[in-house]
Amino acid sequence: MNLCAYLECGTVKWKLILLLSAFLFRSCLSDQIPDFALMEVKENEIHEAENGDVIVEDELDPEDQEVFYPTREWQTVRPGQAVPAGLHMRLNLQTGKNEAKIPDSENEKNGMTYKKKDRRLGKVDVDSNIYTPQELKKVLAKFKEGVVTESSEDEKAKLEGIKQKFRAIDDLKKEFEELHVHLETDIEIMTKLINKYNSSSSSLNEKAAALHDLEYYVHQVDNAQNMLSLGALQLVINELNGTENVLKELSAFVLGSALSSNPKVQVEAIEGGALQKLLLILGTEQPLPVKKKALFALSSMLRHFPYAQQQFLKHGGLQILRSFFREKGTEVLCIRVVTLLYDMIIEKELLQDSEGNNEQMKEKIEQYKQVPLVPVLMEQGWCKIISDLLFLPEHDTREKVLKAVNLLLAFCKEQYRGDQKLNATLTTLRGEYEELVTEEQKAEEKDSYFRELLSSVNEILQNLK
Repeated sequence: MNLCAYLECGTVKWKLILLLSAFLFRSCLSDQIPDFALMEVKENEIHEAENGDVIVEDELDPEDQEVFYPTREWQTVRPGQAVPAGLHMRLNLQTGKNEAKIPDSENEKNGMTYKKKDRRLGKVDVDSNIYTPQELKKVLAKFKEGVVTESSEDEKAKLEGIKQKFRAIDDLKKEFEELHVHLETDIEIMTKLINKYNSSSSSLNEKAAALHDLEYYVHQVDNAQNMLSLGALQLVINELNGTENVLKELSAFVLGSALSSNPKVQVEAIEGGALQKLLLILGTEQPLPVKKKALFALSSMLRHFPYAQQQFLKHGGLQILRSFFREKGTEVLCIRVVTLLYDMIIEKELLQDSEGNNEQMKEKIEQYKQVPLVPVLMEQGWCKIISDLLFLPEHDTREKVLKAVNLLLAFCKEQYRGDQKLNATLTTLRGEYEELVTEEQKAEEKDSYFRELLSSVNEILQNLK
């Protein structure tokens, strides 16, 4: 049938011809020029399938974009779909929709083929006369190991040209100053934030914003140590005694972030009275968000710091944390306490099991020997306090509690054996997780989360026999 029968005028006909030309031009560009391809394969991993085909598996987030999967037959391309390069494309004049398909075998270009992997498609060369799958794996391995180096003179010259594009920071600052653009360092920004927080003219919201921004910077070890020279550490410690809940919460947040894995700040903080102020917040009537941040700061101070742990026990820290388990609505604090106690016990055991050959390691082992954490836990009845949390319904909570109970078995076995309620709870959990594991197996899930929980329950029950 003549196409003109579907058109009402010559103008429409010419527009249609131009539209067809544009689509054909784009398809050609996709085939021959990688830069114009509709989809680009990046940072891929190459595997060899059982049939000898090469599969390109990209590491991008599969949720990023819906991908069009081509076949040998014409298929409609929906709006928003990512179309791989090298396909034959056309505009269906009857439906007005774009269609695409894989080139016929006799017309395949350059030995290219498409393999479906997850939700993405990749275009790879499977011509054995050019590269074998083994050669591709070797080349990829060399790139990952950094073995492949630039060899030719042109490549070396190119690298030198790239290096010359980088400028020293002092040169950049000078040029920016000439352009009236000031480049601030982290310590300069922190100084401004501290001054704003410490200024009597700043409003409550401005002080809170300054502390919030300061917390972002003190995650870095050097910035946290710069707080000492700027006097900011003592400022946030003193704020823990303040009257504004929002400032107490944010001060504890800043303190906890600065203390994390930073021994120098840990020492300065405990000497500045931070431990006593944090325990005071946790032991008195305070809003839950304030207590959460105070417990976070306390955990950051105690981890891998035996002297702080010793002082924590000396000031009755365990009795204060125990009070959470008698209050309503504090389950989130209880789980964090269990996690903290588990970490403190395990870090001591791992250090004692290691071979401390240097003097520093031996000294730290001696420091941990001065921390009677487990005896105090048993004396205060923490074995039952922790095991009672297995009644909570959340699986994540149970996972943490099961790990703690398993760790305490060496010290609390006799108490656990005589606890009929605990044994009944463990038996119930075993039945529940056996059903969940069966469902995981039916769904063919690779990562069996419930199988690990079931294994922990069975291990505890076996040790209690």
